[in-house]
This record gives sequence, C-alpha cells and structure tokens, in this order.
Amino acid sequence: MDVELPAVPEALRGLRRTVRRYLSGPCPDAELCVTELVTNVIRHVGEGVLVRVRVVRTDGDRIRVEVTDPAGQALPLSRPAELDDEEGRGLALLEAVALRWGVERGVEAKTVWCELGGAG
Repeated sequence: MDVELPAVPEALRGLRRTVRRYLSGPCPDAELCVTELVTNVIRHVGEGVLVRVRVVRTDGDRIRVEVTDPAGQALPLSRPAELDDEEGRGLALLEAVALRWGVERGVEAKTVWCELGGAG
C-alpha cells in the first residue's frame, strides 16, 4: 500500500480502512501506528501537509509502516507524558507495539517508520 494524502484528521478513518484492506483484515497495531504517525505530522508539521503513507510486508512476514513528510528537520522526540496530558503519548504507543522504529532523513523530507510482527 502506498498512498499520498493531506495530513488532516478527517483522512485517518479512511486510512485505517485502507490498511485493513491491504493487510486483508483487522490489524490494530498497524492501524494504530499509521494513525499516530500521521497525527504527529498534523500536530508538529502542519495540518494539510502532503504525506506519503506506505505499508508493506517484509521478510519474515513483518509489517513496515512508513510516513514521509516534507519537514526534514522536524524530528520526532519521545517524551514522558504527565497523567493529565491529552497528547504526547504517540511515540510511547509506537514504542510499545513496534519491534523497532526510526527516522530516515532526506534533504527535504523525513520518513518515520516502524516494524511490527506479522500479526501487526
């Protein structure tokens, strides 16, 4: 699955549906990761920014989720959230469900990716 779309909250439901279709059924971890990564773009890069979302099965039946945005210098930072915080848990959730995650920086863009087990 490889789609480009504006990073807007209204796109998230359809994006999760597309992930389910591509992976042939419910895949809550992959859906969560896609949602959190695109939400991070909305909050930290800007609503409406064009993003590329890619979900693929890799060797060993793992699932790789990638979200690319045009803000190569705006890197994600995992930080502890306070009990009453209403945001700031996205990367912690990603770390909890992913086998590993990282950032690939380009000249004019970055890709935040994570890798999930086959059940994803």
